[in-house]
Amino acid sequence: MTRAFTGWHMTAILVSFFGVVIAVNLTMATLATSTFGGVQVQNSYVASQHFNTWLEQAEEQDALGWDATTERLEDGRLRVTVSGPGPAAELVASARHPVGRHPDQQMAFDRAADGSFVSREALPAERWILRLQITDGADVWRREERL
Repeated sequence: MTRAFTGWHMTAILVSFFGVVIAVNLTMATLATSTFGGVQVQNSYVASQHFNTWLEQAEEQDALGWDATTERLEDGRLRVTVSGPGPAAELVASARHPVGRHPDQQMAFDRAADGSFVSREALPAERWILRLQITDGADVWRREERL
């Protein structure tokens, strides 16, 4: 014998459905706001005024034809092999954790015998966003990459 479908059954189905939807939304919103620090500019209007200047700088940088490859050594230090700049070029970098769990790290590099750059300090074996800047005289080349 089957029981009749009543209004109470429909109410229970609707309350259960929307209860699950609301619980999932609250959970996802809580996780989103508590785990991602985000990257933003102080004033988006002022940043938009510099956009064309940044495009011109990017075109000048592309015209240099420089490139760099980064590898992590066994001891945690980084080796950056560059092509294009002269022997007097200098490299500086900063490493930023993508979720912000670790403070930013400024990295200094020494020139190796083969012409590559090797960092003085080790970088923990996690995900990092590395910002490279190579300077050779008046020429400046920048890149951001993920490790």
